[in-house]
Amino acid sequence: MNLENAQLEVDNWIKDHGVRYFNELTNMAQLTEEVGEVARIIARRYGEQSEKESDKNKDLGEELADVVFVVLCLANQTGINLQEAFDKKLDLKSNRDKDRHKNNEKLK
Repeated sequence: MNLENAQLEVDNWIKDHGVRYFNELTNMAQLTEEVGEVARIIARRYGEQSEKESDKNKDLGEELADVVFVVLCLANQTGINLQEAFDKKLDLKSNRDKDRHKNNEKLK
């Protein structure tokens, strides 16, 4: 699935199940909350914090999908074609940074 299709699927879901989009500020708060949930799992599962028993069944993939869903909502409601924006960004990074990481001694 490409990002354009994902945006369309989210838009259809909102129309069929969600009544309407939350406003942009509410979705920004939702995004922050979802990123926080991802950070909590990463910090405890892969970082140095101990994982609480209540966090052990948390699904990182599900939380990452929540982040993507809200990003797609924000793109839809602000008129952004995320596929075009992503392709443009990847092209920019590929040209601008083509040797940057290869020459980074810290990554060797």
